[in-house]
Amino acid sequence: MKVTSGRISQEDREFYKTNGYWVSPVLFDEQEIEDMRKAHDRIWSFDYDGDGFPLDEWRPNSNPKMLRKIDNSWWINDTIKNTVTNPILGQIAAGLMDSTEARLWYDQVIYKPGTGKSDKDTQASGNVGWHQDYIYWRCTNHENLVTAWIALQDTDLTNGCMSVVPGSHTWGLLEGSDAFFNRDLESVKSRIAQESGKDWKEVPLLLKAGQVSFHHAYTIHGSGQNHSDHPRLSVVAHLMPHGTAYKNRGHNVDNIRLLGPRPKEGQLFDNDYFPIAYSAETEQ
Repeated sequence: MKVTSGRISQEDREFYKTNGYWVSPVLFDEQEIEDMRKAHDRIWSFDYDGDGFPLDEWRPNSNPKMLRKIDNSWWINDTIKNTVTNPILGQIAAGLMDSTEARLWYDQVIYKPGTGKSDKDTQASGNVGWHQDYIYWRCTNHENLVTAWIALQDTDLTNGCMSVVPGSHTWGLLEGSDAFFNRDLESVKSRIAQESGKDWKEVPLLLKAGQVSFHHAYTIHGSGQNHSDHPRLSVVAHLMPHGTAYKNRGHNVDNIRLLGPRPKEGQLFDNDYFPIAYSAETEQ
């Protein structure tokens, strides 16, 4: 049974603060999950709501075993829009970020293909390399952003669940952590472990359909091959707290374009391209 409130306990907050991740109870019911799975099918078929395009449009690949990822699909799919701005999801994110508000930074829809148990071709497996999300986001005035990863099926090591490195959100930003599309997990792990100088411990996040894992923008995470016969589907919401503003760190990303043609230092990410998922003011 899914929860009906996004209030989290102090114990939950402390776990997240210590480990850099936290797993929710089931937040989405069977009908909502089915709707999100249908949204996947429509998006990969270029069946869009409205006449616009996502921020990063997926293009067909001749290799059926390759990972598919699309950014800001909430622009072109109403189900995804309702999902990534869900107020319960937003309230949990706000609580983990110690904020009165959670705004959408952007979303991702991710399809990890099923390769079957016999396929050992790790170079075409849809692995997601170990990385820190913030390595790709360096245009905000702080790093206190959170990622909410929504499972659309029971997800474990057999079908390529996400694994995290607990406590790695305290290691700072590591230049070697920009390896999302590097499918050689062991070499990436070796490089990041050497750069950080820290002990490496992996924890797989085993989720039931409709559960959500939350992790800090600095938390190192990745995922391996999907050995099942079915794709592993997910919807991902990246969320930011109240007061998040543009800062030129020399690594501007696509999202600054949404501030206008000439973004200014300190300009808030608070326009319609960054919708509110939760606000304590509207709850009162």
